[in-house]
Amino acid sequence: MDEGGQALTKFKALALLSSDALSSVAYGTEQITTVLITLSAAALVYQLWVAAVVLVLLFAITLSYRQIIYAYPSGGGAYVVASTNWGTSAGLVAGGSLLVDYMLTVAVSVTSGTEAITSAIPGLYSQRVLIAVLIVIAIMALNLRGMRESASFLTVPVYLFIIVILAMILWGGYNIVTGNIAYQAAAKVGSGPVEGMTLLLFFKAFSSGSSSLTGVEAISNAVPNFHRPRRKNAAATLSIMAIILAIFFGGITYLSYYMGIRPNATDTVLSQIGAGVFGHGIMYYILQLSTALILAVAANTGFSAFPILAYNLAKDKFLPHAYLDRGDRLGYSNGIISLAVGAIVLILIFHGQTSLLIPLYAVGVFVPFSLSQSGMIIHWFREREGAWPVKAFINFVGAFISVMLVIFLFILHFSNVWPYLIVMPALLYLFYRIHAHYKNVANQLKITEAAKETIHEYDGATVIVLISSVTKVTAGAINYAKSIGDYVIAMHVSFDENPQKEHKTAIKFKKQYPDIRFVDIHSSYRSITTPTLRFCDVIAKRAAERNFSTTVLVPQFVPRRPWQNILHNQTSLRLRTMLNSRENIIVSTYSYHLKQ
Repeated sequence: MDEGGQALTKFKALALLSSDALSSVAYGTEQITTVLITLSAAALVYQLWVAAVVLVLLFAITLSYRQIIYAYPSGGGAYVVASTNWGTSAGLVAGGSLLVDYMLTVAVSVTSGTEAITSAIPGLYSQRVLIAVLIVIAIMALNLRGMRESASFLTVPVYLFIIVILAMILWGGYNIVTGNIAYQAAAKVGSGPVEGMTLLLFFKAFSSGSSSLTGVEAISNAVPNFHRPRRKNAAATLSIMAIILAIFFGGITYLSYYMGIRPNATDTVLSQIGAGVFGHGIMYYILQLSTALILAVAANTGFSAFPILAYNLAKDKFLPHAYLDRGDRLGYSNGIISLAVGAIVLILIFHGQTSLLIPLYAVGVFVPFSLSQSGMIIHWFREREGAWPVKAFINFVGAFISVMLVIFLFILHFSNVWPYLIVMPALLYLFYRIHAHYKNVANQLKITEAAKETIHEYDGATVIVLISSVTKVTAGAINYAKSIGDYVIAMHVSFDENPQKEHKTAIKFKKQYPDIRFVDIHSSYRSITTPTLRFCDVIAKRAAERNFSTTVLVPQFVPRRPWQNILHNQTSLRLRTMLNSRENIIVSTYSYHLKQ
């Protein structure tokens, strides 16, 4: 399978990378109204102004990330931008925030989708955590099959949601114009300030409503996944997604205000709007179904962006190199699996409750937003390309609002976002420890003139063959040992409970290999590893005195089918693990493959 075959068109990329951002309209307006209703129903009039500020931020962020796509087409998004312009530590803060946020993306999307399912089928409510975990596993399996396959699958629910929400907004707007929907807002726009309304409450509603912008950055992280020309296609997809998101968020918020919708613990704001526009007919249930589907598959944004970001961090030696490996379907399988495990852990910790996850989710998004957009200001002042003052100003607006949002999230939602202050330092410590390890390994493995002088030259080789009985495996191992060693020793561990059987083993071996030294070590506690290690240490010490190397050859047979391995003990694995701790011993494996 070639990599080009897995590249995404704009049509499929919109489904694969935009589902998180588009699905957030299902709970964005509700987050705003939930805050405002704590004052009064009349305060809900401010949801229009809050939504307007959110849309300004969306516009600034979209323009900013279009610039990031063109300036940094290798992917990595905020991590690459912050690292390049602010330095390594800032880049790691952005990267670490996004790694956790992609796990939260999966957790929030899946738990929200599960809530839609349990709202329709109340009998499943007690099983909501199990359902959420099973959905995560299913999406993980889908992504392990390859991006093109997952994009094809996700096209249906994403575009169904787009069509249904657009139909609801247009039909709702028509009914408002024709008078079929009555004006039920508690207060009119421009009727004067609502008593008790404060700037602090306004910004609390704004910080909650900003959850509608989560996922906007995903396209800039996955530019390498697009068809050529990658930058042009990625930028176009980002613009299309932002336009759709703005229409949906603005339309839903206006319908919520005009219809006087109030948040309800058992009935979501979007559900109430759908019932008011469509009634409780077939279109209402299609709306609920499409909402549940896109909230479930919105998790796929994380599954496409997390592995790319983990790849960039691993390439810079801040994550294990396992995240550089691609699977058979050209997906970064280890990143996909790690993301699924992290999301499942979050679902279990927060008991599948979306409301507890969203503030932390928003912090994880807007910290990288702040770093990437402020980093782009530095980029433009350094590069001075084209109309760079205008571009820098756009980034300044986005950075300023993002920083303000982060501050308000910590001030107004501290009870929910405090874990970030623990997780982020821990991640930074982990990143730097991993990086230090790789640098240390590289320094030790580097061949220099001084290192060449320290490479030891041996006069011969001693080979110790570990045997349990005399079989074809033993025969093959002994023959191989004789081909590479000057001095071969066969070592066997016997147990006191059956001395006659062990004695027969010794006689049989000496009869077939009279020229090979056979050592039988008795163990009273059925321990193989301890006496083996002691014996090998003694032989290695004596071999060193003769300037001989010491190799321990561990024979094993390999079943024809992998599942058959569970039917046999893993003694050879334990022995190799134990022997690898010795600096002066070389460990080798002789594998005999069974035919049936």
